[in-house]
Amino acid sequence: MRQIWPGQAEQVYRVCFPSRVRPCHSRRVRASGERDAAIPAALLAWYDLHARKLPWRAPPGLPPPDPYSVWLSEIMLQQTTTAAVAPYFAAFTARWPTVETLAAADEAEVMAAWAGLGYYARARNLIACARAVAAGGGHFPRMLEGLRALPGLGAYTAAAVAAIAFGERAAVVDANVERVVTRLDAIAVPLPLARKTLPARVLAMTPEVRPGDFAQAMMDLGAAVCTVRRPRCLACPLAAFCAGFREGDSERYPVKPPKPDKPARTGHAYWIARGDQALLVTRPGTGLLGGMRALPDDGWNARTDGALPPPLPGPWRIGGTIQHSFTHFSLSLHLAVYSGSDWASVAALPGAWWPFGQIESAGLPTLFLKAARLGMAQGETE
Repeated sequence: MRQIWPGQAEQVYRVCFPSRVRPCHSRRVRASGERDAAIPAALLAWYDLHARKLPWRAPPGLPPPDPYSVWLSEIMLQQTTTAAVAPYFAAFTARWPTVETLAAADEAEVMAAWAGLGYYARARNLIACARAVAAGGGHFPRMLEGLRALPGLGAYTAAAVAAIAFGERAAVVDANVERVVTRLDAIAVPLPLARKTLPARVLAMTPEVRPGDFAQAMMDLGAAVCTVRRPRCLACPLAAFCAGFREGDSERYPVKPPKPDKPARTGHAYWIARGDQALLVTRPGTGLLGGMRALPDDGWNARTDGALPPPLPGPWRIGGTIQHSFTHFSLSLHLAVYSGSDWASVAALPGAWWPFGQIESAGLPTLFLKAARLGMAQGETE
């Protein structure tokens, strides 16, 4: 990004956007509560023209979408991009169009439909929340306190549902909003500490009218203009209010501490096939990838390497290695392929036998789907 010296930012803005230049007292305005009142008007005017068209949204200024769509999309969007979420949202709402139908769904089917989105605890909470809402009459609570009491709804998701679905004034702070606000205020405190103050700052800017549109406008601004790298400051509707822009180094914010190195773990997954079928198991309902279909493994997790013995005596041969990165650790997963002939012992193993042609649609997490593809490439083992 081209550097702008202190004081030049406002001169650039005056040249590029003369119609938006505030009167001579604007510096006092921007230093007061009036600045927070001016920000929503500028941002909502921009949003009315530039709002992203997303399947879970209502157009700017129109009545909000139903709370089920807002809640479902927000759960899916945690740690995931809109491009990745869109097909999953369409598939879920086609298959389970209401919170009651989702609450009545088979848990294994929901987990399988979630496969590929990652962060699988979200899917387990999704089912628990749907059942809690259905048990309460099928209506989501309107207020923050009631929303926070539902399974899987933290401060961000509860605020997003309250603001977007119900028009309640709430502080909606996701990663995009964090970036916008830390640049607006040039917050030099690193994010782990700065996060404590951001909700109050966002709430101070959030208007009484159209709080849901304001929340979505902040998200869109962060996604399209106030981007992580090379922010488009001269196209930003909030440039006149932005301390980071005036400094000429908005990309510096948010300040983040150095990332610690991820621990590296090693484990094995076991490919056991007979003819054109392979053995899949269901993982325990809690913990990493809980409740998901998978290949048998040796008990690796975020804290330790795998150490459990194979599900039956060998012989085994290595069929390849998958490198996979989780949030808190990286994994080298070695695929062990059964090459023995003790089919009586194989038949007694717990799990279910899946035809090769159905494994792609079995709902395996990405890690185990990669391992299964390696296994299928080995050919029949009988």
